[in-house]
Amino acid sequence: MSFENDRRKFIGKMALGTLAGLTPWDSLLANTPIEAKAIQKAFVPVMLTPYKADMSVDYKGLKKLTDYYLESGARGLFANCLSSEMYDLSPEERLKVTKTVVKKVNGEFPVVATGSFGNTAQEKADFTKKIADTGVDAVIMITSHFAEKGESDDVVIKNLEEYLSLTGDIPLGTYECPTPYKRILSQKVLKFLLDSDRLVYHKDTSEDIDNIKEKLKTAKGTKMGFYNAHMGSAVASLRNGGAGLSPIAGNYYPEVIAWICDNAGDSGKKEQVDWLQDKVRDMERRITANYMLSSRYYLNKEGLGLEIVSRRAKNPLTSDQQTVVDKCYAEVQGWKQKLSI
Repeated sequence: MSFENDRRKFIGKMALGTLAGLTPWDSLLANTPIEAKAIQKAFVPVMLTPYKADMSVDYKGLKKLTDYYLESGARGLFANCLSSEMYDLSPEERLKVTKTVVKKVNGEFPVVATGSFGNTAQEKADFTKKIADTGVDAVIMITSHFAEKGESDDVVIKNLEEYLSLTGDIPLGTYECPTPYKRILSQKVLKFLLDSDRLVYHKDTSEDIDNIKEKLKTAKGTKMGFYNAHMGSAVASLRNGGAGLSPIAGNYYPEVIAWICDNAGDSGKKEQVDWLQDKVRDMERRITANYMLSSRYYLNKEGLGLEIVSRRAKNPLTSDQQTVVDKCYAEVQGWKQKLSI
């Protein structure tokens, strides 16, 4: 089965690659309609998985949440990720969650989802094919799934070679997930993956602008879209060629993250964008305590009606944590009023 058409669709729908996130910064200020369309940045939420009170997956709630992300300005979705509690879902649930999102989006926006589960290359490849069969636009590889902590890049590349050989031409992405451990892509591994011509998405967690710039330089002219997970370097990554953002802050105020993506390249709004990034970065340190529950509590203020439960959360949301979220919510309304979001 060929995924070449899906790859083209992915690039077109999310405006990835050279024409999008990898365009030199000077051209972001061009006024021609074609260029303006080409460099549009994308907010791609790392989706939560809603649960019912009995801890079964709430698929009705998942559909409602999908709509909310898109109505808030998302231009793509990352399902079955760490925020989705992928390690706490069964293989069947991972597939059903992903398929539910794909079906709900109905081809309007690209969907990516993690597929590199298993102890062997064959097991990873088999599940990757199952995720691909749900209709996603790319399957995400967790970087730390391809070597033990402390093992060399040569080990990573050897394991990736086998995995790539077993997965046909399925479009792929990478995610420097903190679990089981954070493995930052080296230039050597990144170049290897880019040479495969299958890498279309990268979620970066390096938190290092120099590392980010090097990756963007290496990926220039390829299909890969670069998505930053951290707000501290968010705007800098967008202005240096990043294709968009995928931060956990998007599970509190997605419309704010979408606004940053939409306006980071507008020279007339530079001061406002920089101001808002600072506000979001500072708030992220306060609001993300007990993230799996505090995010649901925040979203319920927007009418989502989610159960404040999680398979991953170790402790309930305390009254003090609720108070922090209440204050943050009020502050965000002030940002939105100031910037007409």
